[in-house]
Amino acid sequence: MSHTLSRRTAMLLSWLGLAQSAEPAPVGVPVFRDLFNKRDLKGWIRVNTDESTWKVKNKMLICSGHPIGVMRSDRQYENFILHIEWMHLEPGGNSGMFVWSAARPGENRLPDGVEVQMLEQDWVKLNTKNGVVPPIAYVHGELFGVGGVKIVPDNPRGERSKSIENLCKPRGEWNTYTVVCVDGTIKLAVNGKFVNGIAKASQKKGYLCLESEGAEIHFRSIKIMELPPGVTAPNQIAPVL
Repeated sequence: MSHTLSRRTAMLLSWLGLAQSAEPAPVGVPVFRDLFNKRDLKGWIRVNTDESTWKVKNKMLICSGHPIGVMRSDRQYENFILHIEWMHLEPGGNSGMFVWSAARPGENRLPDGVEVQMLEQDWVKLNTKNGVVPPIAYVHGELFGVGGVKIVPDNPRGERSKSIENLCKPRGEWNTYTVVCVDGTIKLAVNGKFVNGIAKASQKKGYLCLESEGAEIHFRSIKIMELPPGVTAPNQIAPVL
């Protein structure tokens, strides 16, 4: 019996990406699957960017940052764990992703949803206004509702939620986000540590969007583990495109 329990534990760790195992997961057990196949843009749909905005090179997804806009997943997601690795190359580079989004551009070309911010550290230096430097927490994985989506921040900075510890790496270095989205609640781990979160999102099922916002950014891994659905009212679901 003890050998069986040990074997099951090893398999569970493998399915969560914490250990290696050649054994397949049983039917019904959540597993990670790739949203980026490292070859092409299969599974993604351009919303309001150019063909040249997104390309795959050397097994990386490269966004030029121009024009401002998004690319969306080909289907909606509700409850899930997202693993994404990203790297800025320019000082003050700006990008991010939207979860639970309707993927419809607003006046500023960006959609609604909850944004998971991806900013390069020099952004605060380059956006000083009237001698006031934005708080450094701004560039370490802020979470906030946009386009009318309301949230309750864990660590308020106005209506946004700031990371309580600064763990993002500067340009030229890879960052890893683990984004856990369940029933209107989001928890964000930056480079291996949970440091931010929001709750009670008014929209909790929708598309995933990758953001192009003026600077080149690279992605090398995007994986998702879908979790069981919750009790979600029709008005909490983004319209299906």
